Amino acid sequence: MGPVAEGAGSLAAARKYLEGSWILESFEIFPPGKPAMKLVGSGTLSYDKYSNLRMELRPDKASANILRDAGVKVPDDDRFSTDGRTAVDLENHKITYVLDGKAPGSGPLALSRPRYWQVENDMLTLTTKDDSGNPVSVGRWRKAPAQ
Repeated sequence: MGPVAEGAGSLAAARKYLEGSWILESFEIFPPGKPAMKLVGSGTLSYDKYSNLRMELRPDKASANILRDAGVKVPDDDRFSTDGRTAVDLENHKITYVLDGKAPGSGPLALSRPRYWQVENDMLTLTTKDDSGNPVSVGRWRKAPAQ
């Protein structure tokens, strides 16, 4: 194994960009056969230098019901929280959870599904796709100011 590539366009640069805290700007789901639905609520995402990703979504009651109708298992407190180590695929712009012994869950937002990422300035867009490659959800996250 050789040295890790650094600089613009490298995996190290992508990880460095992702590092930090992010605040949810918007979240949409795309249930099969139904129009897109924008969820109302809040959320935080944090990514550290060890590739650990923690995401928390807190939809309001109506949005939690929309998720249930779309086949998403919603926790009793209507709060989604997930964290774990991730693998970043720079070439395909994918972030995949490393599920060492963890149950991947099921449904359209299961942890076993990769998140496709796109960045523009301080905005991170994470898209989850179904088995046919169609978007299931799109979350837009704004970089929180460094503290």
